[in-house]
Amino acid sequence: MEKDMQEVMKKAEVLIEALPYIQQFNRKIIVIKYGGSAMSDELLQKNVIKDVTLLKLVGFKPIIVHGGGKEISKWVSRLGMEPRFVNGLRVTDEPTMELAEMVLSKVNKQLVTMVEELGVRAVGISGKDSGLLRVKKRYSDGEDIGFVGEITGVDPKVLYDLLENDYLPIVAPIGLDDACLTYNINADDAACAIAQAVGADKLAFLTDIEGLYRDINDKSSFISRLTCSEADKLIEEGHIGGGMLPKLAGCTSAIRNGVNRVHILDGRIPHCLLLEIFTNTGVGTMFMADGDEHAAG
Repeated sequence: MEKDMQEVMKKAEVLIEALPYIQQFNRKIIVIKYGGSAMSDELLQKNVIKDVTLLKLVGFKPIIVHGGGKEISKWVSRLGMEPRFVNGLRVTDEPTMELAEMVLSKVNKQLVTMVEELGVRAVGISGKDSGLLRVKKRYSDGEDIGFVGEITGVDPKVLYDLLENDYLPIVAPIGLDDACLTYNINADDAACAIAQAVGADKLAFLTDIEGLYRDINDKSSFISRLTCSEADKLIEEGHIGGGMLPKLAGCTSAIRNGVNRVHILDGRIPHCLLLEIFTNTGVGTMFMADGDEHAAG
């Protein structure tokens, strides 16, 4: 009996700890970029969707922006299509773009189904719908990499309409150019652009890393909170490299363009979203504006 009571008290403490965060972010928009291993593992996938659904039920206004790179690569191989790369980036020719759109649409509707199964109304769209994401052709060091788009504009009206009518929007990163040609978009870029356009209070990246380290080989150098200026300094000092550079640039750009907080989370940790948002310590790296060092999360 005593042990049972201790368990009950622990649960009560967790709820009490979460209460001020629920109050603080009630009716606030949070954009979640969902990709990586958390999309490949069925159990993790269900946990993420449960987290986002709970956020909505306690008053948040979540928007999911999902990737699908691993699933696209799987289908490219399965169909025997020959991948081609320029400067390490996959060239998206017309057949690959058609396949990417089909795969992303499939992923999109799977996520919608999972949300609906939990009793929350969701609508899956792509950046093509209602002119949400406008793009131009993106080049890699001046070289053509096909139908890969660079975002030039965001019209968030469709997202506001969905949120206002109590839907959870789930967005596939595809956009149209001025000639109405279809382009694949980096999901991180899409999430950043959407978060800025809707004035999101939070932008959360679910990734395959724990967060940021001053020294990747020293686990004690983990950074739980940092400002944009501190992030710039990390880059200048050479602490950040490779694929993290564009993600870090996206984080600081989002903060400087009106997003209140940006979080890098390890999507392989079950319920990482809830742990980051509703606990005092969090589990990832949180970015904030200069001067906000002592503000609550």
